[in-house]
Amino acid sequence: MVSQELRHPPAAKVASYYGYVIVISAFSILFVMYAAHYSYGVFFKPVLNEFGWTRATMSGAFSLSSIIMGLLGIAMGGFTDKFGPRMVMTICGLLIGLGYFLMSRLNAAWQLYLFFGIIVGIGMGGSFIPLMSTIARWFVERRGMMTGVVTAGIGIGALIGPPVANRLITAYGWRVSYVILGSAVLVLVVLPAQFMKRDPAKIGQTAYGEHEGEQKELKQETKAFSLGEAVVTKQFWMIFGMFFSLGYCLFAIMVHIAPHAIELGVSSTSAAHILATIGGLSIIGKLLIGRVSDIIGSRQTYLIGLILLSIALLWLVPAKMAWALYSFAGIFGLAYGACVASQSPLVANLFGLGSHGLILGMIGIGFTWGGAMGPFLTGYLFDVIGNYQLAFLICAGISSGGIILTAVLKPIKWG
Repeated sequence: MVSQELRHPPAAKVASYYGYVIVISAFSILFVMYAAHYSYGVFFKPVLNEFGWTRATMSGAFSLSSIIMGLLGIAMGGFTDKFGPRMVMTICGLLIGLGYFLMSRLNAAWQLYLFFGIIVGIGMGGSFIPLMSTIARWFVERRGMMTGVVTAGIGIGALIGPPVANRLITAYGWRVSYVILGSAVLVLVVLPAQFMKRDPAKIGQTAYGEHEGEQKELKQETKAFSLGEAVVTKQFWMIFGMFFSLGYCLFAIMVHIAPHAIELGVSSTSAAHILATIGGLSIIGKLLIGRVSDIIGSRQTYLIGLILLSIALLWLVPAKMAWALYSFAGIFGLAYGACVASQSPLVANLFGLGSHGLILGMIGIGFTWGGAMGPFLTGYLFDVIGNYQLAFLICAGISSGGIILTAVLKPIKWG
């Protein structure tokens, strides 16, 4: 029989609970991965200027990366369920580091799609699902808060990465900057990955708050769905659409907000800071609203996030001045943080933890397909029209569709 001490570590034992090592390691991995990944928008103009490619071409590589990331997310989630996150994250860190090293040797468009689209995309396939699934297994109580803490690594990466990349490019050029990014990812992802463990049972502990904080959101027992059982429910496809709407809007903005700001006459340094502001405010969204989700529920927090997202996108359409772009970035970042922190707990609450990594990976395809379509279509519309207004209105419309799906989502009735 599992002792009560292991079921829920008392105050004297909290500091030694290994789940917090998992949180710190996962936070560090996401910070480094996304600091590099969200710097793509800063490299956008220098690479574009050197080779003379269209924005659709540059955006297409990011879109391919998102598609690969989504498809591999399923496999990475399944591998994590079976083998644990340490092996998965080590391989992913090696691949991303290699991809950025190769980007420094870029000379043709096909190489851009191979190095960033495929190699970095495969590595990024393990950037979210394995870590979120692992956190869900280690925490029942505080699951929303700990998910928020870990995903804050993405926000801090987005806050720090673009300005640092901009300074590196200014000082050393974009090729050397990619070598530096590759080195940082290689070391700072692989090292903390060695501390990751699949679940508490591996070291004789149990999930924090197990049997005490469970089922707060649904007020009923949650069945442990298999992927086959989950995929035939309407809730699965509703969440798929909700994640698609977020991915479309998020990556369209993260790739194009910096070049959009530069087109409006903002300096490249300020454009990088606008991109960083999104990351900075997302930290507050993930930490604050992640904690709130433990109280009001993950569906409600996701809904709040999408409403704020739509407001921000509608504000972006007429925004011309730097202060208006910064205000957009603040609201957008807060909204994005709220949504991301709610994703894994929402799936856990609806489908249980039995196949959480696999189910989250499958639903995550919606997020990455949206993330693939958003940047490419936004870049294509700019090439055709000459501005981003229509593209941003489409983003607002898609986020509104996500609001409707979230508002009508209900718990699964079974038994």
